[in-house]
Amino acid sequence: MAQTVAEQLVDMLVKAGIKRIYAVTGDSLNEVNDAVRRNGEIQWIHVRHEEAGAYAAAAESELSGLACCAGSSGPGHVHLINGLYDAHRAGTPVIAIASTVMSTEFGTEYFQETNTIKLFEDCSCYNQIATTPAQLPRMLQSAIQNALGKKGVAVLGLPGDLTKMDAAEITSSTINFVTKPVIRPADSELAQLAALINKYDKVTIFCGIGAVEAHDEVVALSQKVHAPVGYSFRGKMGIQYDNPNEVGMTGLLGLPSAFHAMHESELLLLLGTDFPYAQFIPDNIAIAQLDTKPERIGRRAKVELGLCGTTIDTLQALLPLIEQKSDDSFLKTQLEFYGKVKDNMQTYVDDKGGKELIHPEFVAATIDKLAKKDAIFTVDTGMCCVWGARYINATGGRTMLGSFNHGSMANAVPHAIGAALTCPDRQVIALAGDGGVSMLLGDLATIAQYKLPVKIVVFNNRSLGMVKLEMEVAGLPDWQTDMVNPDFALVAQAMGIKGVTVKDPDQVEQALREAFMYPGPVLLDVYTDPNALAMPPKIEFEQVKGMAVAMSKMILNGDMKEALDTVKSNYKHIKDLI
Repeated sequence: MAQTVAEQLVDMLVKAGIKRIYAVTGDSLNEVNDAVRRNGEIQWIHVRHEEAGAYAAAAESELSGLACCAGSSGPGHVHLINGLYDAHRAGTPVIAIASTVMSTEFGTEYFQETNTIKLFEDCSCYNQIATTPAQLPRMLQSAIQNALGKKGVAVLGLPGDLTKMDAAEITSSTINFVTKPVIRPADSELAQLAALINKYDKVTIFCGIGAVEAHDEVVALSQKVHAPVGYSFRGKMGIQYDNPNEVGMTGLLGLPSAFHAMHESELLLLLGTDFPYAQFIPDNIAIAQLDTKPERIGRRAKVELGLCGTTIDTLQALLPLIEQKSDDSFLKTQLEFYGKVKDNMQTYVDDKGGKELIHPEFVAATIDKLAKKDAIFTVDTGMCCVWGARYINATGGRTMLGSFNHGSMANAVPHAIGAALTCPDRQVIALAGDGGVSMLLGDLATIAQYKLPVKIVVFNNRSLGMVKLEMEVAGLPDWQTDMVNPDFALVAQAMGIKGVTVKDPDQVEQALREAFMYPGPVLLDVYTDPNALAMPPKIEFEQVKGMAVAMSKMILNGDMKEALDTVKSNYKHIKDLI
């Protein structure tokens, strides 16, 4: 009996290393679903919402290198888009099967008809639709190679009638070609970069996701030039650990210490980062930027020297050209400042908060203390990102996943689904906001159905915390940011997940210990303080600097009493900021 297109598709996915397809089955996908059932070497994960499936696939791809999701005609594949945007912007390879109406109905405004080419154009690196059996294998191979080579989403449109047809002979390769070429600047460009680094005494290094494979080289360079090392959120887990010169993150979720080090330096090295927040990057110092995509260089900052290359290849070639600096005063100053920042952060941990006003900093720090050294953390966009960024520490074995580039709500739980299926031997902990968990609440049922031992910690502050902060900083009333929530623990229990409510700070550690020891999924509904809002480091640093300048002028003008009165009246505020 001849093989069908659906069977051929599934066979090729298996050969490409795909372990599972995240999808909601239906009409145009049913033949593929049945081919998965009969194949036996690939799993169909029945998510409750296709967006969750796309997020789960994105998480699997980040952890394993390639993953697949699918959506049926019209609404089914439209639901994929948000998760696919996230995966594509994160540069993680995902194959999306967008099944659609029968090819004979194209262009007739048929029931559930969409134009998949137009629909997915902005969130893919490959986007085609197969209308004949002969096209399918070559298009699928092209989709796989584009996803792997360009590090993004590849969409394959698949008419429902095509899946039932007899498959054509495969004339293309069916091997995944994953190449890792050596990419570094030319020798003359390396000499320019070395001269720039050797020229300045105050150098700061800022690393992104592109530098995580170069941890040892970054540390070696920082020690050679006595440079503090900051990092983006995506760079944190690969750069922070075993790094004596690290000073934390900058940006909306970061710390004043990294912002301070970058702005007090004479030279800033941007390594493997396309950090989006230009307002956090200094504009009055020398900046050198290294990126594998030269079209990105200089679009966020006034770069003096821009180079194309991977961080690891470039630093390995660069290090012999760098002179060992003897003056470490700049580094010591930045590390001392960082120490004060960490002491201040600890005060929010030591003060656990009150009943139904538990400090989220304490919760996150306790998670960090109790979690395994190779745990996978998923963090919802918003305040959960802040607590994860500031209180979950890297070990060299941990991974943190989030919607760091797309910035979408509700990613933590579906990311955790993909992580738990991909790495069943690792602990998976989701730091979820009450707003985020509410948005895709139905996929708690997916966790229960597949018995995934995910630990979900809901930071229940009864509000859209980050939006509330944004409105307050802008001088607007926090209108319509409050959340009237269900009892999340009871909801979890109704879905087949162990649910626990935590309202007293003295219950937090024991509840987390028991949850982490429990063999199945657990949801902890932790009532956190809605007023625990983190100020962006630029604002914190500028406030401190502004007060310092004002007091300096008072002293220079001989107004010692006024200066002392200012210190006294602002003591608590200054202490909190520093």
